[in-house]
Parts: sequence; structure tokens; C-alpha cells
Amino acid sequence: MIAALAIMVCCLPLHAQDQSSEAYLEFNDRNNRVHGVYLGINAGFGRLEGEEAYLGSLKFAYVANKRFEVGLTATFLFSEQKVIDNNPAVNDDLIGVYGGLHLEPIFFGSSRVNLSFPITIGGGTFGFIENYYSENESKTHRRPDDFDEVFIVEPGASLLFNISRYLQLETVVRYRLSSNCDLRGATLKNLNGFTVGLGMKIGVFNLGRNRYKQNI
Repeated sequence: MIAALAIMVCCLPLHAQDQSSEAYLEFNDRNNRVHGVYLGINAGFGRLEGEEAYLGSLKFAYVANKRFEVGLTATFLFSEQKVIDNNPAVNDDLIGVYGGLHLEPIFFGSSRVNLSFPITIGGGTFGFIENYYSENESKTHRRPDDFDEVFIVEPGASLLFNISRYLQLETVVRYRLSSNCDLRGATLKNLNGFTVGLGMKIGVFNLGRNRYKQNI
């Protein structure tokens, strides 16, 4: 009887050690979280008050587990817009820069092709360059305050193509919503409009891959 009790006491630490080892192995083989950072370049074409608009964007963002992006973006816009004069309406060069916070939830992040819904929340400045307006039958330069600041929200939908660990290509459709702008003589009242674009993201999208997975 005493001998049996002694054997049981000796086996208990070994059994506990086995359980501890199994728990450790299960923890070490968990699903890995991956991270990424990238610089994005995008070229776009759209319509603004019925006229053609051309856009170029830069974006820097952090990617969390191939599911969500957060970063900063900036966009340059150019369009010829109508300006009311004493003469019939003519076209003048409108330029603008806007940007802000970039947020982008990603679906099917582990697939070759991903679906995402980016949104930009921020603001910008728009105005005409080297233009004139008529006043009392004389022409004078536009004043510096003919540029106006606006608040902008720009949601969209995008298809992402994973080319490699370091490169993604994207096609995107966006709709820009802005607060009202007040530019002397201009027919446009806001900067609302659709944009379609193509772009690339250059960076590292799966930092930490297989970091916790080890062969036993």
C-alpha cells in the first residue's frame, strides 16, 4: 500500500509537467497577427460641375492584420471651371489640395483579390489661378482671398490586387462631398463629384508572418 502511494506521488509532477508542455505548445502555435506599412500613389479622373477633373494622390498608411488601414492622405485636383463675367461664361483653371485622415476596412484580406471601402475625412483649399474678373468695365486680378477652405468627406470602394509581399495594385471609385465654397464669379457651389482611379501601394504588408510558428 505504501509503495503504491509513493508511485502515485512521483507520477503527479510528471503528469502536471506534460499538461504544462501541451499548453505551451498550443500557445506557441496560435494564429499569427501580421502588420504592414506602405506608401500609396493614385491617379484619378472625374467630373466637377460637368467639367473634366484630374486628380493625383499620395497616401501613407499602417495595415492591421490585413483587415484595416489607418493613415494620412493628400490629393491635388485640377479642373477648368466656368467663371461668370460680363461676357458669356468662360473656363478658368481651378486648382485645389485636400486631404486628411484615411480609414479603410478590408474584406478577404488573405485572398489574392481584396475588397475595401476607403474613406477620407478632412479638408482643403480651392481657388482659381491667373484669372481675371470684370468690374466697372475694367479688368483686375483676382484677390488672394478668392481661395476658399472647405470640409471634405470622400467615401469609396476599391479592389486590391496582391501582386507580392511588397506591392499591391488598386482600382477605386470615390464620391467627394464638400461644404459650400465661395469663389468670386464661379458657378460651382461645392466640390462634389465622382472620381475613378488607378494606383499602387508599395511597402511591406505582412510583417511578422510566421513569427510564432516553429517546427517541433
